[in-house]
Amino acid sequence: MSQPPPTRRDLLRGVGMLGAATLLAAPLAACAVGPTTRNLAFSVEQRAYGTDPLQVGELTLPLLGKPTPLVILIHGGYWRTGFTRAELADLAQDLARVGYASWNLDYRRVGDPGGGWNGTLLDIAMGIDKLAEITAEKHLDLDHVAFMGHSAGAQLALWAAARSKAGGDVLGAPKVLPKGVVSLSGVLDLTDTAHTTSPGGEAELKRALNDFLGGTPESVPDRYAAVSPMALLPIGVPQLLLHGTKDDRVSIDQSRAYVAAATAAGDKVDLIELVDVDHFAVVESSKNWWDQVIAWLGRTIGDPTTA
Repeated sequence: MSQPPPTRRDLLRGVGMLGAATLLAAPLAACAVGPTTRNLAFSVEQRAYGTDPLQVGELTLPLLGKPTPLVILIHGGYWRTGFTRAELADLAQDLARVGYASWNLDYRRVGDPGGGWNGTLLDIAMGIDKLAEITAEKHLDLDHVAFMGHSAGAQLALWAAARSKAGGDVLGAPKVLPKGVVSLSGVLDLTDTAHTTSPGGEAELKRALNDFLGGTPESVPDRYAAVSPMALLPIGVPQLLLHGTKDDRVSIDQSRAYVAAATAAGDKVDLIELVDVDHFAVVESSKNWWDQVIAWLGRTIGDPTTA
């Protein structure tokens, strides 16, 4: 069988040219193992939540014959055009195989008409709220929901979780509330990101953030305060953070500092540090830490096989 073409994530990691490079985390103490069987059938369909071609999500439903807990997935990509929900399609399908429904969002970004401040935020809010319109048709369990985001998508996921208190939300009260949030290599402190002096990937992230928010913390302080997860603490729901120690795009120090601040603010936050793991391997469901994510979801939003 021929291999599928590499995604942009593969190309950035060099997999498309170098083959199956192996990046494994060191064994983690007290590992909570998730389901060992991933064989449930599932359906996949696209649904629009707006009129723009990018205002679309992919709904993946396990064929269990009953509503199951749901995970909303938000991909990253520097808040810029180019990356798509395909980056998290592997996670969406693996979630379905163990019984979780998922809603994998695309959205307008910097470089797309209407993207950036604040069209990107509007799309995330609209995309999540869309589930309230189709819950009866698709038998969704919106009482047991988690938000999960990678990189810039983690910032959007945590902003969405705190939407009710974030400023500038033209949509009013959120229609879907999470019971937990998972951050995968998340950008969690936008002010710190804007002030980084690191070269390479972190410098590129700094430029992308400036483009997304339309300025620096000094020139548009209200925007940073309204959307930075660090500034929105406490979020008010349990959070799980995964971050690789070899991440050269978003420093693991962001997750470490965020955990300390969130805990002090009263949030329950767990951090899994992945030794010698880079920015992109964290979203691969074949890795040994993914079972810990599944186990955390079971404790936080419910086990789909028993719910």
